[in-house]
Amino acid sequence: MKIILASVGKAHDAEYAGLINEFTNRLNKYIETEWLIINKDELFLEKVKSEDYFILLDERGKELDNVNFAKQIERVYNSGKKRLVFLIGGAYGVNDNVKSRADFIMSFSKLVFPHMLMRIMLAEQLYRAHTIMKGEKYHHE
Repeated sequence: MKIILASVGKAHDAEYAGLINEFTNRLNKYIETEWLIINKDELFLEKVKSEDYFILLDERGKELDNVNFAKQIERVYNSGKKRLVFLIGGAYGVNDNVKSRADFIMSFSKLVFPHMLMRIMLAEQLYRAHTIMKGEKYHHE
C-alpha cells in the first residue's frame, strides 16, 4: 500500500514546507507516502489509476471524526487496493469528471482553508489516523 497526496496548485510554499514535510516524514514511518502537485485537476485523472482508492477533499463532502477517519483508512487497507489517493482540489473545487471518479468525498470542515494549510492538515490527520490504528498515544479522546 502507498498513499499519494495530490494537490492542485503550486509547489509547497517555503513557510509551510517544514510542517508539510514533518508530518509526511512521520507518516512515512507507517506507510510510503508521496506528494503529487498538479497544475489542473484534469491532469489528476491521468495520474489516478482505476485500481486506486480515491478520496476527494471537498467542503461539501462527508465529515468524519478522527476515529472514523482511521477506520475508513483501515477499510481501504484491508480492501486489497494498492494505492490510497487523496486530492485537495483547486480554489473553485474540481470538475465533474474528477468528482465522479472519487470513491469517497470527505470534508475536514464546512470552512474553506488555504491550500498550503490544508496540505499540513491532511498530512497531520493521516499521521494521527495511523497512530490511532496502532493504538499509540498521539491522539487524545
